[in-house]
Amino acid sequence: MKTLHLDCSMGAAGDMITAALFELINNKQEFLKQINSLGFSDVEVNAESAIKCGIAGTRIKVKIHGMEETSTDRDILCNNYKQSCNPSHKYNHMHECSHANSKKIEDIISNLNIPQKVKDNALNIYHLIAKAEAAAHGKPIDQIHFHEVGSSDAITDIVGVCMLMNFINPEEVVVSPINVGSGFADCAHGILPVPTPATAFILKNTPFYGSNIQGELCTPTGAAIIKHFATSFKQMPTMYVQKIGYGMGVKDFETANYVRAFLGEKDTGNELNEQIAQLQCNLDDMTGEAIGFAVDLLLEKGALDVFTTPIQMKKNRPAVLLTCISGKDKADFLAGLMLQHTSSFGVRKSICYRYTLNRTISVCETPYGKIRIKTGKGYNVTKSKPEYDDIEKAAHLNNVSFDEVKKHCK
Repeated sequence: MKTLHLDCSMGAAGDMITAALFELINNKQEFLKQINSLGFSDVEVNAESAIKCGIAGTRIKVKIHGMEETSTDRDILCNNYKQSCNPSHKYNHMHECSHANSKKIEDIISNLNIPQKVKDNALNIYHLIAKAEAAAHGKPIDQIHFHEVGSSDAITDIVGVCMLMNFINPEEVVVSPINVGSGFADCAHGILPVPTPATAFILKNTPFYGSNIQGELCTPTGAAIIKHFATSFKQMPTMYVQKIGYGMGVKDFETANYVRAFLGEKDTGNELNEQIAQLQCNLDDMTGEAIGFAVDLLLEKGALDVFTTPIQMKKNRPAVLLTCISGKDKADFLAGLMLQHTSSFGVRKSICYRYTLNRTISVCETPYGKIRIKTGKGYNVTKSKPEYDDIEKAAHLNNVSFDEVKKHCK
C-alpha cells in the first residue's frame, strides 16, 4: 500500500508541509512553474536549500510584491489595515487577502486553474479553518474575517499542498502525534496561548501534545491540512521507505525544526488481519457427507477458510481433523456451530498471527465476459490472479475450456 507518513514531532505549518512534500516529487521545476502560474497577482513561490541542526532540507518561500511575508510583515499589515485601507498603498493586495472573508477565499480558490480535486481539497481545508475561527470567536462563519490564515502566502501553501498530494497520490496518510509547542503566540487578535484556540479546535479528537519548546509549532493552517488529509494518527508504521523529504521551518530551535515526510510501501498484513482464531476438532464417527455439510455451513456463516486433514487417532482409527479459520470476533459463534453440526464434544481454539497482502479487485474484459482479477500487494510483493468462480461461469456459458477463458485474463 502506497503510504505517506508525516513526522510532526516539531509541529506542522503550511510552508513546512509544502516543502516536505516538494522533496518527494520528481519534477520539482514543473511544480514551481504550475504554482507560479495560478493567477495570484505578484505572488512568487521559490524553493531553496536550508539546513537545521546540520540536516539539509528545503524551505519554500512565498514572496508577495517581492517581499517574503514574515510575522513582522503581518503585524505591520494588520496595523496599517486598522489605521487606513488606502487602495493605493503598496500592500493593498495583501490587505485584502489578509482580511478576507470565507466567501472571498472560496471565490479565489474556485477560479484558480487547477484540477477540481485540488480545488475541493483546498476548499475543505479552508472550511475547517473557518469553523475553527467561528467557534473561537463565537460568530457565524459568514462573519469571520481571516487574518494570518487568509493571507496570500497561506492560500498558496494550502493550494500547493493540495497540488503536491495530487501528484504523490498516496493510498494512505499516516500522521504522528503533533507537537504544538508551548507558551504564547502573537496573532492578529493579540497574544494567545499555544495552541491557539483555532488550532486547538481543529485538532479535537486528534493526538497532540505540548512540549518544553517555547513557541507556536502547529499553526491553524498546518493543523487543518493535517486533519484533512490524515487517514490515521499513530507512530510510523513498518514501511519500505523509498523517499524522504525534509520541510524546514523559519525559526531555529535547539531541536531541528522540520516536518519530515516518508513515502513508501507499508506492510499491511499484520494490520489488516493481525490475529485470527484457529478452531479445530477431531472427527472419527461422521460420514463424509455430514462433514461436508458442516464445512459448507461454516463457510456460509463467515469463516475465512475451512478445510479437513486426514489423521490417525488412538487405536489406529482413521479420522478427520476439521479446521476452521476465523476472525477473532466470530470465533465463539463458529465454534458453537462446529459443536452443533459435528459429533465432537469439544473444539480447540488457538490465536495465530498471519501475514496477508493488501487485496484489491479489478475487472478484466475478455471475449467471454468480465472476469474479476484479485491483486495482492505488500512486503515488496505484488501478485494477481483471476477469480475461479468467474472463469468457471464464463467457460460454462460460452462452452469453452477453463484454460481458454483464463488465458485472456491479463
